Amino acid sequence: MIAGSVDGSLLALGFGVVAHIFGIELTHRESMPEAVFDCMSGHGCTLIQSDLMPNTSYSCIVVRGDDAFEFLQGQLTNDLQLLSHDADDNDSQQQDRRESIVSAWCNPKGRVICLFRVRRIEDRFEMTLPAELADAMVKRLQMYRFRAKVEFEIQPADLQAIGISGPETEWRRQNLLAGIPEVWQAQSELFTPHMLNLDLLQAVNLDKGCYPGQEIVARTHYRGASKRRLLRFESTEPVFPGDKVYDGEQKVGNVVNAIGNDLLAVVPLDRADSHLTIGGNDLTPRGLPYLS
Repeated sequence: MIAGSVDGSLLALGFGVVAHIFGIELTHRESMPEAVFDCMSGHGCTLIQSDLMPNTSYSCIVVRGDDAFEFLQGQLTNDLQLLSHDADDNDSQQQDRRESIVSAWCNPKGRVICLFRVRRIEDRFEMTLPAELADAMVKRLQMYRFRAKVEFEIQPADLQAIGISGPETEWRRQNLLAGIPEVWQAQSELFTPHMLNLDLLQAVNLDKGCYPGQEIVARTHYRGASKRRLLRFESTEPVFPGDKVYDGEQKVGNVVNAIGNDLLAVVPLDRADSHLTIGGNDLTPRGLPYLS
């Protein structure tokens, strides 16, 4: 994809895109093409219709119980009321609701523990995440359960839930090229939602109630204090998640996701156009598919 363009390939993405950073302008939902927002919300995307993909790198945490909604609403950064789930809803309510949403789960310091794609199906919630995190996330969620009537079960991921429309590796590459981050074990609890552009990807709802780290996330947003953002680059040599980004001799950022020479890194916005390197290899800004 070419920076600055929005084409049909975006409709295969699992999350969607809203950002204009190298300007440096940050564009919100109001200026998004409807087709792209539909993809983010789970509508308008062409998805493979298949029940399960046993070899996927993703798992699904199924959450059930009388208190499932209240419990998750008090943990996640997004608003579960945005999810469609009730056939009794009137037409206007259904139009405003989505089949799935992306949400972060943060620690009390406002750092992202993991990212979920969340769906509500009848009496349960399905939260898709990297399989390597599933066991640890269930154990951690149970620590917050207290007396809430809620149960957790790990299942293989449903393709439709994560929006895969082809080979998983290609889907992940397209997400990377679109500036859509993934939080795996190596990235857990390192970045705030704003550093990962999650506020621009509609994964943070500022109007809902409290959740872990909410005060820090809200303060960052309303004070405009996010000086570090997720940006896309291309390296002269392959790089890896966790690699350090340098401006001269000074370390200024970290690689979040990387596939070959393509990478997403969190760096200061005022260094976006500097001569950045990783291990002596030059980085070239490639931009995101911005929506102006």
